[in-house]
Amino acid sequence: MPKIFVTGAAGFIGSNTCSALLDQGYSVVGIDNFDDYYSPVAKERNVAPLLKQATFELLQIDVRDTNSIMSAFAQHQPDYVVHLAALAGVRASVARPTDYVLTNMAGTTNILEAAKTHRPKHVVIASTSSVYGKTKVIPFVEDDLANEPLAPYPATKRATELLGYTYNNYYDLDLSFVRFFSVYGPNGRPDMMPYLVSDSILHGKEIKLFDGGQMHRDWTYVGDIAAGVIGLLEHPNGYQIYNLGRGEPVLMADFVKYMEALAGKSANYIEVPAPKSEPKITYADISKAQSVFGYSPQVDIKTGLEKFWEWRIQQPDVLEK
Repeated sequence: MPKIFVTGAAGFIGSNTCSALLDQGYSVVGIDNFDDYYSPVAKERNVAPLLKQATFELLQIDVRDTNSIMSAFAQHQPDYVVHLAALAGVRASVARPTDYVLTNMAGTTNILEAAKTHRPKHVVIASTSSVYGKTKVIPFVEDDLANEPLAPYPATKRATELLGYTYNNYYDLDLSFVRFFSVYGPNGRPDMMPYLVSDSILHGKEIKLFDGGQMHRDWTYVGDIAAGVIGLLEHPNGYQIYNLGRGEPVLMADFVKYMEALAGKSANYIEVPAPKSEPKITYADISKAQSVFGYSPQVDIKTGLEKFWEWRIQQPDVLEK
């Protein structure tokens, strides 16, 4: 049974990916430090079903802790690594750039150093569609220079991609970076747009709708993301970057309308200008992932939001830090 390390295992994408890996017969060692960027209680709920499975083990480790990461690799000798742990959030990174550098860059360096020593078959590392910034190449393609990120978060992610190239060059590590596009679904973070819209609908909280919703985002269901990551694991090929999106941008105004239709109630939003961190569109060209490892997103936006809404209305009303 192959053993896989998944960092950020208690988070949104991490918990969904761990669940999918376990369903497919992998042995999973999850790593998470339950950072309070958002509610640790929510993360405990995310990971609770995983802890009931005999082939899952949880290590409470901070990826910035060099010695603990190296010790974990030495003890468990993973066959594969899925590195999802990060400080996420484009706008939040503007106020906390140093924290993002330390977690995203130093933490990833620790993973790469441990992989250099212990030689897993493949290391898959999460990046973001935000690295593309305001590129004029639409849809976004992986060979875009992506050298004009609009906020510290994507800047740190682009830096880790470049660092990965260095490790591949020097140490012949098989490394793949996956650029996620606007992921949504069950276990979603409370700071992300789907949760904020649901909170507004359920509780009347005022939210901001940038540029009156006249922006497009390539919303991608978390189950499709998890399937893409797992499909990639068995296809190591030196240093690679892949887009994992749906390839169907959705107007934000329509996104809000879809959720309002599910709830039968309107959201409470105000229209404000988009900050400088926000591009007008994200749009994934997924042809590379399709051709290399058969990536094929299955869940359209309306079906995905139905799944998200079903999960959301079962959650506690407030997730505080």
